[in-house]
Amino acid sequence: MIVVAGWLATDIWRWLGVIVGNRLREDSEILIWVRAVATALVAGVISRLILFPTGALASSPLALRIAAAVIGFVAFLYFKQRVVVGVLVAEAALVVGWLLI
Repeated sequence: MIVVAGWLATDIWRWLGVIVGNRLREDSEILIWVRAVATALVAGVISRLILFPTGALASSPLALRIAAAVIGFVAFLYFKQRVVVGVLVAEAALVVGWLLI
């Protein structure tokens, strides 16, 4: 019952998004605003993970977390803005740095 109720509650919004989304232009004001809000939320989460980590990440030094983020960002830019590459390179830098410390 919970699964069905949860599916119905979210599925309605998905269908409305598909219907309304087909009528919006990519350069419309609302999509520019949505993209800006989404980018700000991602930046906030990344900043929180770097500056105020929890769990096992909290035991790593701040300099290592910042260095891993910078290395991942450089890889993201170098490989034609591929998010997967940036994330994987940042994770690898963090793990390698963690093992060397």
